Amino acid sequence: MRWPTKTPWQAAFSPPWTRASQSGRPTRTPSTAASRSWSRAVVARAASGGSRVRAAPDPGDAVPRPRGNPHLIGQEAAEAEILGAWRTGRMSHAWLLTGPEGIGKATLAYRIARFVLSQDAAESGAPGLFGAPVAEPVADSLSLPPEHPVFQRVHAGSHADLRVIEPGFSDAKQAAREIEAGRTPRRRAEIVVDDVRGLGQFLSLTPAEGGWRVVVIDSADIMNRNAANAVLKVVEEPPRRALLLLVSHNPARLPATIPSRCRRLPLRPLAPDAMDGLLERYRPDLEPEARATLTGLSRGSIGRALALARAGGLDLYRDLIDLLGQTPRMDVARCHALGDRAARDDEVWRFFRDMMPGLLARIARLGAIANGPADPAATDSAVLARLARSAPLDRWVAVWEKTSHLLGRTEAVHLDRKQAVLATLLLLERAAGRT
Repeated sequence: MRWPTKTPWQAAFSPPWTRASQSGRPTRTPSTAASRSWSRAVVARAASGGSRVRAAPDPGDAVPRPRGNPHLIGQEAAEAEILGAWRTGRMSHAWLLTGPEGIGKATLAYRIARFVLSQDAAESGAPGLFGAPVAEPVADSLSLPPEHPVFQRVHAGSHADLRVIEPGFSDAKQAAREIEAGRTPRRRAEIVVDDVRGLGQFLSLTPAEGGWRVVVIDSADIMNRNAANAVLKVVEEPPRRALLLLVSHNPARLPATIPSRCRRLPLRPLAPDAMDGLLERYRPDLEPEARATLTGLSRGSIGRALALARAGGLDLYRDLIDLLGQTPRMDVARCHALGDRAARDDEVWRFFRDMMPGLLARIARLGAIANGPADPAATDSAVLARLARSAPLDRWVAVWEKTSHLLGRTEAVHLDRKQAVLATLLLLERAAGRT
């Protein structure tokens, strides 16, 4: 009796030509199309989260990815606009979903895609650009239950009428090896023309299920020039029953010709109540005080709040508040230690870079309202209120401007991170220490 050379899990991620050779049939060299198809399947399975194995589960692992997230909180206005366009037959062929990162744009894009793919074109009257309005409302929400077949196929990346464009892997073979080892492979920093190749042909084909063809681009901001030009050709001459959903954190980075041919759908940062509810759902291990702190730091972005919670942002923030509480005489050793951490760790630097302008803005706001009420849920209120009283408003505004410029330019021109951290703390200490 021969034991199998691979476990069923390993066989599921083996390329088809490898499995054929093990079955006794002659081996063959894979075609480019077969290799590309297998690579897309591996990427889809990796995105679904089912292939990752952890010895100690992290609470953040329970947070669903946008592709399989059935919940969308705080974006009811955007959802209503999509439904209104669908019902009246004025569904644009391209939508540009804009707003800060982490507020639910990708989740809404997949929500729209599932809804459109679940509609029967014959029964709905095939609404579209310049199409006939639907006689009766199709639905009162874009939501589909997770057990719906379309939801499951979109989540698994196996729906024939959906294509997702995102940064690919620079080395597909290395990515496959890392997935087999239970690691998440690193993607490219930008969407290149190879990632969008064949987009026009995909949309021009007859939908496999008789409805629509849908493309989700996440995110459009990171398309390079060649990829953007390829997408522009499709946006300018859209095929019938084709829908493009472009997720954009910063539309100013896109070529002006793309937003001008899309219908813009702006999403707003989430309200504090919505943030608290989502944090309680996704991170029930957090105390109410921690949720309130994350809500204040994330500025309406649930994605940013969850990233802070997972990567130790709360501890870093508490250390920073303790350090600011020492003004006008900060501990020099602790300042250098913070600078060293930021220089070594990308996450620490990113948190510091994003936190400081927000903290200084809160200090300036407290100075502007003088003796206004402090937030009782925020443990840092006393420290920030004391700093606000230590200097006039115009001085804090000047510190905010200088700090924002310094931290923003540090990455752009590759300045020393530690020196940027020390310079920021020095600016704050001098502002608080001057009489």
